[in-house]
Amino acid sequence: MGFTDTILKEEVLTIRIHIIGGSGSGKSYVASLLSGKLGIPHYDLDDIFWHNQSNEYGVKAPEEERDRQLKEIIGFDSWIVEGVYRSWVEPSFAAADKIVVLMTTLPVQEERIWRRYEERITGIDPSKKRETLEGIHNLLTWNKDYNLIKLPDLISRWEYKDKMILVHNNLDLLELELI
Repeated sequence: MGFTDTILKEEVLTIRIHIIGGSGSGKSYVASLLSGKLGIPHYDLDDIFWHNQSNEYGVKAPEEERDRQLKEIIGFDSWIVEGVYRSWVEPSFAAADKIVVLMTTLPVQEERIWRRYEERITGIDPSKKRETLEGIHNLLTWNKDYNLIKLPDLISRWEYKDKMILVHNNLDLLELELI
């Protein structure tokens, strides 16, 4: 059997990673880096939670469509999903091999939220949604509650502790052996 008769198979990485953390914790950034490193697709849950055809900021997608899209994504062999959501993404938590919890400090998150807002309103980072100053203040308030109360509560009583990886420095995640 010669070289031309040999069938070369590329080993396909099979891993499912769910990344959570507060707004501005670096979920999208880390998901993009991991996606490149591991060669698997990543999905931003904001893209299926929010109604992307709406010109207004904060309009939710229909639940049936959102749930259908999530089911489709987690049906793939390999994926990285990222988002701040908890309740409706339970199927993703259950299907994930690893759940990464970004524990970025609140001041860093708040600085990133303000920077992202400024980049969007100045056009540096184009966004279809029209964010408002009031919306950013609401996000900051919500994010503080999420980081100081909701996320620690989730971590303390979570049934997925065996899958959970707590990360305080986001770039450390790239050095971890996830498989």
